[in-house]
Parts: sequence; structure tokens; C-alpha cells
Amino acid sequence: MVAEEHTHADKPEESKAEKAKRESRFLRGTIVEALAGPESHVNEDDAQVLKAHGGYQQYDRDARRTGGAGKAERHYFFMVRIKIPAGVLTAEQYLALDAVADELTGGSLRITSRQDFQLHVVPKRHLKATIARINHVLLTTLGACGDVVRNVMACPAPLADEPHRRIRALAMEISRELLPRSRAYRGIWLEEWSPESAASSDSDEEPFYGATYLPRKFKVGITLPDDNSVDIYAEDVGLVALPENGRVRGVNILVGGGMGLTHNKADTFARLATPLGYADIAHAVEVVRIVAAIFRDYGNRADRRHARLKYLIHERGMDWFREEFQRRASFELRPFVEIGPLPYHDYAGAHSQGDGRWFYGLVIENGRIRDFPQRRIKTGIRALIQELRPGIILTPAQDLLLTGLDDAAIPRVEAILDEHGIPRPTQLSAARRYGLACPALPTCGLAIADAERIMPVILDQFEQELQRLGLTDEPITIRMTGCPNGCSRPYTADIAFVGRSPDRYNIYVGGRLAGDRLVDLYAEKVPQERLLATLQPLLAAWRDQRLPGEGFGDYYRRTYGPGVATDIFTGAMDPVLKPESAGPAE
Repeated sequence: MVAEEHTHADKPEESKAEKAKRESRFLRGTIVEALAGPESHVNEDDAQVLKAHGGYQQYDRDARRTGGAGKAERHYFFMVRIKIPAGVLTAEQYLALDAVADELTGGSLRITSRQDFQLHVVPKRHLKATIARINHVLLTTLGACGDVVRNVMACPAPLADEPHRRIRALAMEISRELLPRSRAYRGIWLEEWSPESAASSDSDEEPFYGATYLPRKFKVGITLPDDNSVDIYAEDVGLVALPENGRVRGVNILVGGGMGLTHNKADTFARLATPLGYADIAHAVEVVRIVAAIFRDYGNRADRRHARLKYLIHERGMDWFREEFQRRASFELRPFVEIGPLPYHDYAGAHSQGDGRWFYGLVIENGRIRDFPQRRIKTGIRALIQELRPGIILTPAQDLLLTGLDDAAIPRVEAILDEHGIPRPTQLSAARRYGLACPALPTCGLAIADAERIMPVILDQFEQELQRLGLTDEPITIRMTGCPNGCSRPYTADIAFVGRSPDRYNIYVGGRLAGDRLVDLYAEKVPQERLLATLQPLLAAWRDQRLPGEGFGDYYRRTYGPGVATDIFTGAMDPVLKPESAGPAE
């Protein structure tokens, strides 16, 4: 492989975020001084740098200011994200995080759509202790946020065959390879701060990232042809491992996916990843490193709205990208292997691992693990893990798998669920099993509408209507986000509600469980109380006019035409969804 250049090609004017990173001395900033200060928050530059350490500064957007104008009146706190490659952790690690949530944070654990855990409402005075305790159980927050390679996802099924073991190991290998190397993380959170640890070294401290890291976040996912639960087409780089005679021989490479867009900005869009080629499995880590390096060197560092790999590929084209990739690679890129649509699985309920053991998938609504008056989710899961000591895998559907169970454990799992009022997966509708929502208000600084807080109400309404129509058991994905950035991957769902203004949403339809097709904009600025009414005629038409086994998104697409991005494999069209892209039912 040729030497990586750190050219930051074309050297555009840098954004404020770029300046903050460049002046941070490899992620040091003035974080130590801020942690020691009396304020409840840190300054904007330190908040930017803190993201790479795994922390987001937030404030309670529901709370009114107590008087005056200025940031000091806001009720500040932090979100801490834990980087968990492939979502795999031990019973002991889970119980340690459960205790940290109770003792140092707002009390809940939240599973993200990238197989991470998040701890919410962490006061600044508890930030160091929280991160230190996470590290003490051999987990890390480093690189869970910020302008670096984020958590590396992998198919969550804990099957004992070699392909599943191989992709889990590959996710962990890629994560290790592309972690930031700065000594600032250990110095700030795990050691006593000293002049030696405070001093920045020369530029080889970050041999891959350099002083300004990546232009923005970079997402990686790995799966197999029998499962697209990771939404492989939404990744900056996706690897589809191809088994042959029981072993993984190589990977199909997809690049340039991404869900975020900006309302009323036609130059922003969601995009499905497109095929780059095929490489032997021995080169898989190099593949990811090269794609990230091209993004590092050519990505937009002036406008963060355009600082994603998808825009670089859109502007320069796949031919240019493939040539640049090949120029840097130590191997010959081979043609993409046709694989067809990838099925989707949520792994809820009991399943054989293939080694005489079982795993059990718990459906966690919106990923939020906390106790409710009638559903003691946090207490129940703690009881399960304390008694059974299973392995844990977090899923991209914000659910949790208990792994390595023996035959006797399955009835015990369900008994403990019943004791704590936690529904078994078989007691849930398809809409609730497959639903996703982002945290949104009141904590996320980007949210312009609710998502997680109202999603249960929305699902209640849709469950009632789907039951009335006789469609309760039909697989359908309903996803909701509080802003157009798309953290819950709405733009590949059957139905998506995207926050447009307080209590109003854009409705998108036409994706599907397979995650390989983008939606159409169906209706704009719909009040929350009108979401179901707006879609009722289409749901009824699906019931009456669908073909046998035809899903909602498939019915819509067949009825109203191909829309956008119907063929991601041929490259015949650029698979993008722009804010003004409207379907026929608008």
C-alpha cells in the first residue's frame, strides 16, 4: 500500500470545528481546566474536542431559563457514548454499566442504532468518574463520537459458524486499527494530569488521522448475505463478507452511504452506498483504512454540511474514487460480486446458536433501558444477567441479545420477563418490533421535534389501525427522528416521520426491511395528531390491493413507480434522496 499522504487536498477554508481540532493539541484542548472549573459546561472548542473522547455536551431544552440571557442559565449535562465493536460485551461489563447509570448519570442505559450504549444526563462533575469506570471494565468511549471512525457494526447473530465468528473478529480488528492514538484520552480520564501528559508530541502521535482527524464522522458496517440488520447501504463503507465452503474468502465493498440531509437544502441528501468492488478477506482492514484515508485527504473541511464521504463521491464520481482507491491499495480491486437483495432479521425471541446453546432476543422499545411503572425493564434485565450470566450483544435495532444460554435458561428468561412486566417478543406487533426512534428532545441539540418520547404513542395508534385492517403481523418498519440527520436510519424504512418543526413532521414512505431502497417524500409538515390519518388511505389500499406477501413499501413502489434508487448495484443512477424529492401522494 502506498504511503498515506495527509494532503488535505485543495486546502479549502477551514470551519470552526476544523480550527478547534487543529488547535486542540491532539484532543487535549483545555478539557482538564474545564473539568476543574465551577461552570456546569465547557466552551465551544472543548465541546467539539470532547466528542472524540465520547462525550456530547447537551442541555435540557424543556427547562426554561431562570433569567437573563446566556449559556450559564441553561441546565447543562453530558451524554457519554461507549464504543462497543459488533455490540459484544460480557455480563460483568453490562452490570458495571448498569451501576454507573444508577450512581453517576440520569439512571438509564440506551442502546443506539449503531450497537453502542449511551449514558444520558451526566453532570460535568461526574464525567471523569463515569469514563474512568467504563474503562475499568475494559470498555472505552474513545472514538465513539467525533470526527473519527465510529463504532464498527456487525451482524449481531451469535451463530457459532466460522463466517459469523470471522465478521465479529473483523469488526473488532478494524476498530482497534482506526482508534485515535493520542495520549490525551488516558491522560485526561485515567491518569493524574501532569505537564508531561499535557504536552503535545510531534505529528506522529496520530499517524493515520493527523492533527485535524477526519472532516466528519465515518461509519463502517460488516454483514453476511443472509442478513442486513446493520443497514449496510447506509454506511460510509460497508463490507458484505462472502462465504465459500464454510469460510469467508472475500468481501464486497460498498461506499458512500449516509442518512443525513438538511431541510430546504437541495444540495444535501440521503444516499445509499454503491458498489466499489471485491477484495480478499485478508485485505478487509486495508480496504476500510484506504476509504477513510481518501475521505481524510479530500473531504470537505470548510462546510460541515457537506463533510461526508457521500458528497465527495457524488461530486467526483465513482470512477475517480475507484482510481484513487486502486492507486493507494496493495492489491488489485476485483469486480463486485452480484448478491441480490439482503434479507433482514431482528432476532427477537429464542434461537439456536448452532453449538448446542441458545440466544434470546429482547425487544427494547427505542433502546431505552429504564424502569416504567408497569414495565420494570432495567430491573428485569439486571435480574436476568445476574442470574444467568449470559453474553450480551447489542443490535442495530436497539435491542439486546442474551447469548450462550442452555436449554433450561429459555423458560427462565421468559419467567423473569413476566415477573417484571416486560413483554415477550411474541406478544408484540410487527410494527413495534421493528420500530426505531432517536432520543431527540429534550436532550439532543439538533432536534426540532420529539421522537423517542412520542414514538410509543404513535405506535399505539398505528397498532390499532393495523389490527383493524388485519395487518398486525405483517412486517413493517416505522422510524422516527427529531431532525433530518437520520440517526434512526429513517430514509430506508417503510414509513418514516422526520421532524420538520415543533410537533410537525415530514412523512416518507417506500423503503423496506432490506434497507436497500430509499423513500419518497409523501407529505410535508404534518401535525403529530394527523400522522395516522394522513397514511390511513394508503394503509387501507395496501390491505386491499397488495400481492401475496407484498410489504407496505413494496406495494407503494409497485403502485407509484420506481422513485429513486431502485438499483444500487448497476450504478445506473445515483441513489440519493434530496429534501424536495416528493412522491406522487404529496
